[in-house]
Amino acid sequence: MRAAKIFFSIVFLLILASNVRSISHWNESRGVYDDICYLRQAHLFQRFGWRGLDTSLAREDDGYLSGKLRSIQFPTWADVTTAPCHTQAADGTKRVMTPPPGTGFALSVFPEGFQVVPLYVAANVLIAGFALYGLWRAQRPNALALAATFGAVAIYFMINPTKASYSMAPTMVLCALAGLLTARLFVVGDRPRFVPVAAIGFLLGLSGSFRIANVFLAAGYFLFFGLSFLIRRDQKTFWQGFAFGLAFVVGVLPVLAANLVNSGNPLVSAYSGVDTAPPRLDPAVLRAYLNDVQFPLVVVICVWTALLWQFAGQADVKRLAALIAGNLVLNIAFFATHPVFTQYYTIPISMLTLWTILFVTILMNRKVSRDQADGPQPSGLLSHSSST
Repeated sequence: MRAAKIFFSIVFLLILASNVRSISHWNESRGVYDDICYLRQAHLFQRFGWRGLDTSLAREDDGYLSGKLRSIQFPTWADVTTAPCHTQAADGTKRVMTPPPGTGFALSVFPEGFQVVPLYVAANVLIAGFALYGLWRAQRPNALALAATFGAVAIYFMINPTKASYSMAPTMVLCALAGLLTARLFVVGDRPRFVPVAAIGFLLGLSGSFRIANVFLAAGYFLFFGLSFLIRRDQKTFWQGFAFGLAFVVGVLPVLAANLVNSGNPLVSAYSGVDTAPPRLDPAVLRAYLNDVQFPLVVVICVWTALLWQFAGQADVKRLAALIAGNLVLNIAFFATHPVFTQYYTIPISMLTLWTILFVTILMNRKVSRDQADGPQPSGLLSHSSST
């Protein structure tokens, strides 16, 4: 086992090195419209501090946006009112950016002109760290094989499809961390339980600061805690759900603050000014997903979740499988009825689910080994045998 772990660790590091080498040659002016907006948000944060939340074009007095548009040969670069991903505010008084502020803030940590490369390198290193953690925590051949396979895939995904949007790099890191905490909550039973529950809620709320659609990553969790309270109707279940919901709101505060500054209402997004088609099942969109790598990835997740449900002897792990299934269904339903297709839309829910299942599998094997040595232990989260 140790020799295999060393071998796959080297494989992980080689993939990471290949990624870093590729990233080091990236050009920030690659012609993708959303990139310009993320970089402009970073520029505003570096220039104005927290007041950079205000993305009004009235603040465009230094030629930054027009210069970026010119660098990608945007036809009307001189007229910033035609800039992509900018729209009229809800009150009609100004034009503001539609993306949430998280990605721009992450980019603003690095020096202007050299922001994308270090952001992606840092995200790649963190994902490789999660993959190595899973690999070295595996104690049985089946868990080791899963950790090795998924770890290599996860690191590779940090180039493709993660490079499609700057918002995906921090999203992938948050998904890995939330997946680890979710697995520990249900398998290890971290105490006090309200702390990991709140941490997961905060991370999923914070993910919405990078991509608004990321808020759907928490949909299955809200469904799980809501149904758990309706079934149990006890204080413990109520406070667990409350802790998750409150932490989620705290995590999403940057989005609410940006909405307040730009739209005048924390619950009204700048996206409200964008014409969008209503949700519907579009055969063309469905075919696009079926022909993309996202579809086999979802199939793998479904099979792995079913196996987790079937062979999990611990009641809490079955509950986790139900949470995962519900979250996956809600997210896939949203994107399947989304009016457009993009090659990374379902990647966040897929990676959150896969990281969770991977760490659950590893922790279950470790718990079985420990229980065989120490004797059976009481069950954990939301079970009738849990202590109050």
